[in-house]
This record gives sequence, C-alpha cells and structure tokens, in this order.
Amino acid sequence: MAAQWQLVADIGGTNARFAAQPLGALEGGQQFFYSVAEHEDFIVLLGQLRSDIAAATGWSTAPQRACLAVACPADRAEVSFTNSHWQFAVADASAALGCPVEVINDFAAVAHGVTELGSDDLLQVGGGQPQAGKAIAVIGPGTGLGVSGLVPNRHGYAVIEGEGGHVSFAPTGPRQLALLGLLQARFGDRVSVERLLSGAGLVNIYSALAVLDERPAVCTQAAEISAAALADSDPLASEAVALFCEILGSVAGDLALTLGATGGVYLAGGILPRVSELFADSDFRRCFEAKGRFADYLAAIPAYLVVRDQLGL
Repeated sequence: MAAQWQLVADIGGTNARFAAQPLGALEGGQQFFYSVAEHEDFIVLLGQLRSDIAAATGWSTAPQRACLAVACPADRAEVSFTNSHWQFAVADASAALGCPVEVINDFAAVAHGVTELGSDDLLQVGGGQPQAGKAIAVIGPGTGLGVSGLVPNRHGYAVIEGEGGHVSFAPTGPRQLALLGLLQARFGDRVSVERLLSGAGLVNIYSALAVLDERPAVCTQAAEISAAALADSDPLASEAVALFCEILGSVAGDLALTLGATGGVYLAGGILPRVSELFADSDFRRCFEAKGRFADYLAAIPAYLVVRDQLGL
C-alpha cells in the first residue's frame, strides 16, 4: 500500500522549510530546507522537493494535502512574497504537488505553534502570570517583522492573521526622531516598523547611527552586527542592537494594548535567539511598559522569548 503523507511548510524571505509527515501527524517528519536566494522559481522548487522527498523517504506518490505558511498576505489566489522575489499561483502549487494546497500567513502558523509550547521552550522577560482565556500577542523580527494574535473563543483560540509589521514607526526621544528623519529621506515620509525591526532593519539602524555620529560603518549585514555586539567589539553595533530592542519593546507594548493581550506577549522570529543575552539585559521591558497612564497595565503582562527551533513547522 502506498504511503499516505502530508506536507507542511514555513516559507520566509530567506529560508523555505518543509516537513513531509505521515498523514495526520502533528509534528516531526523528514525536514527539507532551501535558501530562497538560490532558487529563482518557487514552483520549480516544488518539483525538486518532490524528488528530494522521494529519495529520502521512498514516498513517490503525491501528498494527500499540503499547508504552506507564507511571509505575505495569504488570502488571495496569487501569492507574492513581501521580502523576496518569489511569487506563485495557489493553483500552480496544487498542480505541482498533486494535492489540495492551503495557504496561511507564516505568523498565523507561529501563533498556532505558540499554543503548543511548554516552559522549556520559553524565556520569560518580565511581567507576572498570564491571564487564562485572554488574548495573546505574537511578534517576531526576522527577514521581515511578523505579527499575529490569538483571541479566545469557545473552542480555545482563534488566530488573527495581520500585517502589523507594516504599521508606522512612532519614535520616542531625540535619538529615535533623528533616526526617523534619516529613514524618511530614504524611504519617504511614511516609515514602517519593519524598516527597523527586521534583519534589514538592524542594518538600517546601524547605518543611520553611523551617519548621525559620523563614525565608520564596519558591518554590512545583520549577522555581522549581531556578532560584533555580542563580542562587544564595535560600539556602533552594540548601540544598534540596544536601540533595536528598545524599539521592539515599544512596538510590542503597543500591540499588547491594541489586543488587550493579558494572556502574554510571545517574541519569535530568527533574530532574537541569536542575541538572547543582550536582549535579556536590554531596555526592552522598560520601553514595553512606558505607556503613560497604562504603565501598570503593561507591567503585569508577561513577555516570553520563544527559544524552540522551527516553531512555524
């Protein structure tokens, strides 16, 4: 009897992660990772994926079903990624895989994953205990800035799929105001928070600080900035990461207020786990709570850094 299996995928702007699983499995399976930059066409990659799965598992038949979590709006027949060159028609993906395909937002997948996390998967950053049955906020900087939420219903939780990474940046203090001015000169009057809270955003902050302080910008990639900050070898990198954490705190606090997320705020994405020590010692929490008359409201809300790998899958 031919194997019956399913395919799940977490597809961001930098990496595409797939898992081929026995039908009905909730996690695990054989995983396959690809670099977005190394593959021009997504549908062509799906053909290669089918071959790779067959070679690794012996499953030469088509999957019974597939769910693709994508880093862009997912409610349309034509999918176009926000931070990569990939685009595809859902019908073409279904034809390439030979099965029905469901497409969801990548941070909707992360939100679903949050409901399955245990204490070993999390590092609490301030606040008290989460309130049971209350809204939960999920935010995470990676190639872009993902935002989603969980709101309670009679079945447990419903996931909110949104594009909160593209709300406007609201600077606080003269340093952030000067930063905004430089980013407006580059991107136009409206600057989204993703222009700061992402891999490219960390580079934007670092480069802008170099201009403001008339200092040389030694680093050109987010990974270099993070490494230099961890090694304390470049004061500009250290300040860029610190400012990144402060801005994230402000944005996460705004999100918690918007959703009434007394069930907690979960911080995911690829950047924070790499600088977890710096993040834990940063002013994230101070900025999270710095909301005037609602400071006490925010002070009680716990924030959690997600340390589990491949949460989207």
